Amino acid sequence: MFSFSMPELIVILIIALVVFGPGKLPEVGRALGKGIQEFKRAAAETMNEEPQRPETAKMTAQEKSPTEEKK
Repeated sequence: MFSFSMPELIVILIIALVVFGPGKLPEVGRALGKGIQEFKRAAAETMNEEPQRPETAKMTAQEKSPTEEKK
């Protein structure tokens, strides 16, 4: 996906340390980790869902037609 070398990672860490400060940095990292974990879980859940079959969609459309004609 992304390839960062060691010097690039060190520069990013130093910038994050300056921006957030040493006290907030663990909290930011923890929140970022939880966000990534939740995103992965939601993506995996979406991939495992069974897509709606076309027959089901057709039946739903057929069921709606008679009720619309009665109005």
